[in-house]
Amino acid sequence: MATTRRASAEWNGNLLEGAGTVTLESSGIGSYPVSWPARSAEPNGVTSPEELIAAAHSTCFSMALSHSLAQAGTPPTQLRTSAEVDFQPGTGITAIRLTVSGEVPGLDADGFRAAAENAKENCPVSQALKAVPITLTVE
Repeated sequence: MATTRRASAEWNGNLLEGAGTVTLESSGIGSYPVSWPARSAEPNGVTSPEELIAAAHSTCFSMALSHSLAQAGTPPTQLRTSAEVDFQPGTGITAIRLTVSGEVPGLDADGFRAAAENAKENCPVSQALKAVPITLTVE
């Protein structure tokens, strides 16, 4: 069964001086301010499309890795994933860096690394972002 999630954005003014709000509608968990300075310089308490992509990617990757580890008979106790998304004004998103560490009883470092590489290649968000170089650091 397919699912659909919904978010919306409202923008007021021009790109450089305007500001907006992104609303996570499906979950209803909130609305968050967005601005060009938060995207191209310092966040200062305001989010950006790249931060939202980083949140989606780190979550999707963790879910995919957890599932593949459990399917292999070594379910994780905990996974910790971070994602960094680079944005270059005038160019776009130029790189994504995932970093993962975890506790997986019964799995050695090589097995964890292989499972993490597989999750990086195959999680749905990675698949959607294939146009961007994605690197992975396994700790």
